[in-house]
Amino acid sequence: MALVLGTSSGFVTVAPTADPGGLAQGIDGSSCVTKDTSPAGATLITEVGWWRDAGTDAANWEIGIYSEAAGVADALLNVDATNSTTATGWQRVTVSWSISPSTAYWLGFQMDAHTGTTSIDFESSGGVGRDLKTTQTTLTNPYGGGAIGTAVGMAAIYALVAPFVPARGAKATSIIGGAF
Repeated sequence: MALVLGTSSGFVTVAPTADPGGLAQGIDGSSCVTKDTSPAGATLITEVGWWRDAGTDAANWEIGIYSEAAGVADALLNVDATNSTTATGWQRVTVSWSISPSTAYWLGFQMDAHTGTTSIDFESSGGVGRDLKTTQTTLTNPYGGGAIGTAVGMAAIYALVAPFVPARGAKATSIIGGAF
């Protein structure tokens, strides 16, 4: 199985639970961003997470969301900066972050340097952008990665969006785009 945009990477409507089966990349002392466009009607992120493929060190990690400018990650809009665990698998944080619908964003992740190796899953195709910066102690603001590393790549970082509820009296439309 490989990473799938909208299922195990980017914006999702159901939090992933299975191993996304991507390629493993060391993330110790580095930061990574992955690009996706928020679903139509989505205005709130309720959970963010990343897939820890390997590693058992409890080093601090950060997860956040960046705006997009000229095709690259730009300003850090929100961050949850104090997290650690020794578990592998999906690492999750409950948040309440406002977003605009149908807007390009970059989801970001950073792990402090430590002994041992921690890795995150990624793919070099099937996505809409992934970038990695080494020697990072925090999610920088702005991200400042310059040209993106892999224009069609993605990383196993997700943002769970709250279900879209139309205003009373408005015609209901699913966030997938079909009318009810």
